[in-house]
This record gives sequence, C-alpha cells and structure tokens, in this order.
Amino acid sequence: MMFEFTDQNGCQVTLAFQSGSFSLSPQHVLVFCQYNGQWLLTQHPIRGLECPGGKVELGETLEEAAKREVYEETGGVVDQMTFVGEYYVHHHEKPFVKAIFFAQIGYIEKKEDYMETDGPVLFDQDLRQERMNSEFSFLMKDEVVERTLDYLHTVIQ
Repeated sequence: MMFEFTDQNGCQVTLAFQSGSFSLSPQHVLVFCQYNGQWLLTQHPIRGLECPGGKVELGETLEEAAKREVYEETGGVVDQMTFVGEYYVHHHEKPFVKAIFFAQIGYIEKKEDYMETDGPVLFDQDLRQERMNSEFSFLMKDEVVERTLDYLHTVIQ
C-alpha cells in the first residue's frame, strides 16, 4: 500500500510500508523510538522536538545508520529495531528516499555532545496529537509522521 501527498515544502511524497518500493535507494533514516513506554525524541536547537534521523554514511547499512543517529542525537542505545517503511521525496533538484525504523531503546547514556541537537527528550503523551504543537519541528507535522504513527499504533499496541 502506498500513500501520496504534498509535504510542507510543496514536494510530492510517496510513502510505502515495505522495502524496495522506489528506484532510488534510501540514503537517509528516520527512527521512531520508545523507551520504557515513552517516545524518545531529540531537541533540535532550531526546529524543535523531532525523531532522530539523518544521512547514511559511506559504508554503513541503513540499520547501522539508524542506530548511530539515535545514539548521536539522544544517547539512546537500541535494543531492538524494526524496519517500518520508506518514503520518496520528489524534490525537483535533489530527490531522496528515507528509510523508516521503529526502535526499542534499552538504555540512555548521558553524553557531553549530542551532535547537532540538544539531546534527548522523553515524551509520554499521544504523539499523534501532540506533534502539532509549536514545540515540535515542522518535520513532525507532515503526513509521513502521521501515517507512520498510525501504522505503529496498530503493530506495537
């Protein structure tokens, strides 16, 4: 099943809850994390609260990139991780595909540096509704997040 919509930047986006749906391979990751029943988010200093994620580095698998990004941005150490899907952003200059994962976090390490973020934030409210509040990044307000949270709600409850 695929979903198509326009993101907040005006780009067409195609979302699929399966692997290998697009001609481009994923070069970015987005990770929805839970720790002790709470959502583990990161505080971006400019954008606000968001899920960890970023670019896949040379030689990394998608899974390795997802685990690294979670650790770098939150200190969270992944206990279990599941591939959820991928989405294609049809940007006119730089189209890209991002892989989506769901991770159960085993523990959170306190770190001196959280890379480009201000570190972890545990969120125990319904992310599907609260993500529209002003403290959340614009990235959390698009349909990829909405549909992924709906999908996760059916498989992790």
